Amino acid sequence: MNLELDSRNTHLLNSLIRMYIEQGEPVGSRTLARHSQLELSPATIRNVMSDLEDLGLISAPHTSAGRIPTAMGYRVFVDSLLKVDSLGSPFKAVESSLSEDTDPSTLLARASTMLSEMTQFAGVVMLPGQTVSRLKQVEFVSLNDKRVLAILVTADGRVQNRVLLTEREYTPSELIEAANYFNDLHGGSTLAEVRKKLVLEMRSAGEKMHNMVQTATTMAAELLAEEENDGGDVVLSGQENLLNVPELCQIDKLQKLFNTLRAKQDLLDLLDRSMKVSGVSIFIGEESGYESLGDCSVITAPYESDGEVIGTLGVVGPTRMSYGQVISVVNVTSKLLSTALSTKSA
Repeated sequence: MNLELDSRNTHLLNSLIRMYIEQGEPVGSRTLARHSQLELSPATIRNVMSDLEDLGLISAPHTSAGRIPTAMGYRVFVDSLLKVDSLGSPFKAVESSLSEDTDPSTLLARASTMLSEMTQFAGVVMLPGQTVSRLKQVEFVSLNDKRVLAILVTADGRVQNRVLLTEREYTPSELIEAANYFNDLHGGSTLAEVRKKLVLEMRSAGEKMHNMVQTATTMAAELLAEEENDGGDVVLSGQENLLNVPELCQIDKLQKLFNTLRAKQDLLDLLDRSMKVSGVSIFIGEESGYESLGDCSVITAPYESDGEVIGTLGVVGPTRMSYGQVISVVNVTSKLLSTALSTKSA
């Protein structure tokens, strides 16, 4: 957005938004005159506020003579006025939580929790899906009664287990041979690519397929079908914090918001869009494209494993938030999670 604001208007908009974020009350001209550090009369400031209102940057609530920022005003604030806060000492808490020796699934859950605890809003982490998760290896373990434990490990460290029912008993050597064949052929491919290849192999080979190849292909196809059903989810933490936000306290607003968080699909779509952008993305109010998030801001950043973007994390909160702090928390968490996941997959 390219609005022509002179230095005086810019300073007063900045001051008004900071005061509103801190106090949560509409800001009047007299209050702004006292705190703006400009030697301007309340009448002059009223004229400036009128100009800012005409530009759609601030608005007047029905019950107050003061003004509050609009989504457009927050956008100008974030894009041109904001200085991102240094995370300081809380950085060590995030670093400690995400650097301990633990499995990737736990790391993702911890990241969501840390985002929530550090901001007192809702933390969200989108799990890697089949389009980005790459196969590291599969393993088949013989159980009994024609059952095989199939284990799938992705490059980002996630592990998927499933017990498969087979038409006959398999020896351990047969299962090892089948797994080795499959890993040599498909290791390093995304799970989505592997599934497509398996479908083509099964269609083209049919009954002529070698027993060992057929065993590996059939078992892996069943396992990947299970993985597909489990993928594309989010880890959500701290949504109850939003109950304490005055701007969201209306029952109908809360109901729509919590329905969106519970259903997850709109949130997943938003996070998926964020994966295509490097660095922090900020969706303010209606910018998300979803009515239920109209009074919210969503701050997101992608995270990686070994240099490849595999998911997105972020914070869902009210439009009245400390943007500098939240942006810093999201940015640092994404970087620390990326480092931890890359270490796990090494």
